[in-house]
Amino acid sequence: MHSTEHTHASRHSHHPDHSHAHSHDACCATHPSTEASRPAAAVPPGALLLRIPQMDCLVEEGQIRQALAPFKQVRGLIFDLPARTLAVEAPEGNWHAVIDAIKGMGFGVEKLSAPPSAEQIAQSQRHQLLRLTAALFIAVLAELCHFLAPAGMVWQLVGMAAALAAIALSGLGVFQKGLAALWRGHLNINALMSVAVSGAFIIGQWPEAAMVMALYALAELIEARAVERARNAVAGLLSLSPPQAEIRQPNGSWLAMDAQHVTVGAVARVRPGERFALDGIISAGVSAVDQSPVTGESIPVDKGPGDTVFAGTVNQSGALEFVVSKPANDTLLARIIHAVEEAQGQRAPTQRFVDKFAAIYTPAVFVLALAVAIGFPLLAGWPWLDAIYRALVLLVIACPCALVISTPVTVVSGLAAAARRGILIKGGVYLEQARHLKVLALDKTGTLTQGKPQLVAHRLLVTAQPEGEILSLARSLALRSDHPVSKALADGLQVPSTEVQAFGAKIGKGVFGNVGGRRYTLGNHRWLHEQGLCSPQIEVLMQEHEALGRSVSVLADDTQALALFAVADTIKPDSRQAIVQLKALGIHPVMLTGDNATTAQAIAAQLDIDEVRASLLPEDKLQAVHELQAAHGPLGMVGDGINDSPSLAAAHIGYSMGATGTDAAKEAADILIMNDDLRRVAETIRLSKKTHAVLWQNISMALGIKAVFFVLAIFGDATMWMAVFADMGASLLVVFNGLRLLRGVK
Repeated sequence: MHSTEHTHASRHSHHPDHSHAHSHDACCATHPSTEASRPAAAVPPGALLLRIPQMDCLVEEGQIRQALAPFKQVRGLIFDLPARTLAVEAPEGNWHAVIDAIKGMGFGVEKLSAPPSAEQIAQSQRHQLLRLTAALFIAVLAELCHFLAPAGMVWQLVGMAAALAAIALSGLGVFQKGLAALWRGHLNINALMSVAVSGAFIIGQWPEAAMVMALYALAELIEARAVERARNAVAGLLSLSPPQAEIRQPNGSWLAMDAQHVTVGAVARVRPGERFALDGIISAGVSAVDQSPVTGESIPVDKGPGDTVFAGTVNQSGALEFVVSKPANDTLLARIIHAVEEAQGQRAPTQRFVDKFAAIYTPAVFVLALAVAIGFPLLAGWPWLDAIYRALVLLVIACPCALVISTPVTVVSGLAAAARRGILIKGGVYLEQARHLKVLALDKTGTLTQGKPQLVAHRLLVTAQPEGEILSLARSLALRSDHPVSKALADGLQVPSTEVQAFGAKIGKGVFGNVGGRRYTLGNHRWLHEQGLCSPQIEVLMQEHEALGRSVSVLADDTQALALFAVADTIKPDSRQAIVQLKALGIHPVMLTGDNATTAQAIAAQLDIDEVRASLLPEDKLQAVHELQAAHGPLGMVGDGINDSPSLAAAHIGYSMGATGTDAAKEAADILIMNDDLRRVAETIRLSKKTHAVLWQNISMALGIKAVFFVLAIFGDATMWMAVFADMGASLLVVFNGLRLLRGVK
């Protein structure tokens, strides 16, 4: 079995490096790491819980991650931006150093004993909004004093006092963090805003300085909430799983218990209309279950004793009892959420490009602003105050907020949209690269087909005996055998069975037994020949079925063949449409199977797959993957078995069936199809194309808007008002454009 680490390492030749490096301080937003923002209630026992009042945006999260990156003892960081809390998983001996490192970034730190309640968080957010609204109102008063009040020192002092009050209410935290960043020699958004607002106030533009800071803080709040919506889109699935489950007690009564405390093996009950709180196996009852939150299936699935149920799914009709199979923290729903949180930490190629660009871009614009402030008065004769003001406007425009935030919100929205459709993508790199696929290698059994044989045809070969009697004889013999073909035959014949005497089996041939004093055999083609009962007519019939890849069994007595039965692994209902969709996207499908060539060609013909490679051992499949990559380019591999794991790991992108796939296949794969619907592969590729398009729309909008205002700032009449609207307006524009991906694609 391939471990996750080995699997990823084995693909480094195909994928760009997707390390968990932290964003540069120059970025206005950072990307979620392995532990994405999630409710503070999820704080692990023994973790250090801190409240950081100035931490209300992804930029602060990124700065703190960078500050704590050198601490090897820190096992995890759990941010809750709305609550402004951080849980640090680290030994207690390191807590003091962790707190000092955060304070060194210019943040205030308070140690908490318990996470704040939902009401406390809501109250804090209301206070923040009220404070910013008051700051905006006072900034407007400062503007009115500047334009409408009579000339004189008194009114000027009143206006300046109002401007200072507005800046203090809205931007005190910005100044604290900005000065700390400047002290460390880092040019981030807080540093740029601190310099710009201070400079504007000093040169007499205090009304504008106040308004810019108030608008910036208000827009930043809106932006943070919008980004948090994308970050929590998948974590919101947790609310689908009820906190309590009804558990049978030793005395036979039922008691509602906290799902977190329910042990594996307990018997739970779910009434019609209720959600399952835990994973389990049905022990009593029959019902239809809506599995769309977990698998994306739109049609409810009929469930009965022995069937698996998942936390977060909805029981629709009859009451069900089930045996709990997984603890609350290990349900399929919990694992989906955890896997997507991990995926959010793997930055896509476009994200890494933007990070590198922003790290160069921000200092370059700072140097440009300095050149405008000094160079134009000396070389072009501009007034010094005019040149300084334009340079300050450039600083506000220079913030790479919109540019950098455009990538994580877009990628996370795409990951969330896929998860809602039952497609679990293990990293943004795979979401973005799926659009490059040129060829798709598909395993046959369990991927294109159902993975288990079914009775697909039967035919009576005599007319002297009633059909019901002959079919009953065949089913009676088949029921006594453990062979998969016999089981399929027995399941497919809906007739009563009868008692079989002197039952026996011949390995590689079939079974025999006595019914009503007569001996009957149920065997394969070779055994029928050995008994001398295979006529030319029967031979033709058997060859017709075998040409279609079917296993043929014949019921016979001592003198003649009585009936013929054909068993085959049938294709899945969605496989034909999936192949059509893949071809429409320009992808070449290839079947790779360990089955014999006749069966493989028969299945391929039904699905219109032109290229088939059969009778492959696992090493042969791996070789075929390398050959197809060399011939066609980027390759995706879809499989579900242990034998597919090497090929899944070697492919550019590996897809595994999430429901029927083995653990080895799921570990090796980059993308899991939770409901085993092969059409989801094409949907992933379409989502990848849409994600890429939105990414470059956002990058183009961010750079385009900044370019226009750059020109206006230097040669036109751009003001700081216009600059802040250009910066924050572009940021909000790209955020909401990225959020469109939450709707997914069809």
